[in-house]
Amino acid sequence: MDSTPEESSMRVGTTTSADGTPITVHTTGTGPDVVILHDGSVPREHYHGLAEALEHRFTLHLYDRRDLAGAAALPDGSDTVATDLADLSAVLRHTGARSVLGHGSGGFLALRAGLNLPLYRIAVYDPILSVSGRLASDFLDPLEQAVRSGDQARALTVLSRGTHPDGLAAKLPFGLALQLNRLLQRTSSRRAMAGLLPTVLREIRRVREHDGPPADYAGITAEVLLTAGARSPEHFAENCRTLAEAIPHGRAVIIPGADHDAAVAAHDELVRPVSRFLAGAPVA
Repeated sequence: MDSTPEESSMRVGTTTSADGTPITVHTTGTGPDVVILHDGSVPREHYHGLAEALEHRFTLHLYDRRDLAGAAALPDGSDTVATDLADLSAVLRHTGARSVLGHGSGGFLALRAGLNLPLYRIAVYDPILSVSGRLASDFLDPLEQAVRSGDQARALTVLSRGTHPDGLAAKLPFGLALQLNRLLQRTSSRRAMAGLLPTVLREIRRVREHDGPPADYAGITAEVLLTAGARSPEHFAENCRTLAEAIPHGRAVIIPGADHDAAVAAHDELVRPVSRFLAGAPVA
């Protein structure tokens, strides 16, 4: 994105997680501190546009979650959620932030953090959750087979059809969708996403393992804004509405005209309510 802040314009600091792993924190902006938690399928630097859209009101902190480029690997058999929470805890101590903004699986982490960490405000967009079984899992074994065999185009096809059942890839015959993904593999963005497939698979399995009723999140005491795109798969909005009823200070807002990539694109209709919420103002 041409409009996003360059990596070199960000302030860079380092903190250490509970297991001794160093974490590099990239910071921009001025104002109350907010940590951005990226989705496992999207590199951290793709959120620079979102940071730029918010940096006139907030100090934004971004870091690479485990298993991604620039971050430490997860030891085999480790609990991704526990490690992620330990890393986030270290970043919160380092920055003094008590507000987080999470997208996709980063939204799942933000909500789990609300049960354990000292947070005042939690904003999420299209959080990847499994609430009362509302996360399809039948595609996970075929996805793992494709990842293990190194067939990235097949893995991306299975992933997109499984996570976006109403999307174009799910409506096309599998062979045609696969052919399109093989062609798209030539683009740099698709190659970058393909490199994250093992992490994405692991994160979706962990989310599924934390399936439970909405009441599982009722212990969150922070103010919570649950947003979903009107053009995203319907299950995102359904989960947000359900959790808003269970979380004492939760509110669900559906973002008009926005799809799952709206956080990366810094969609104006998303930035406005998120900015107001993080500033403590009423969300219209």
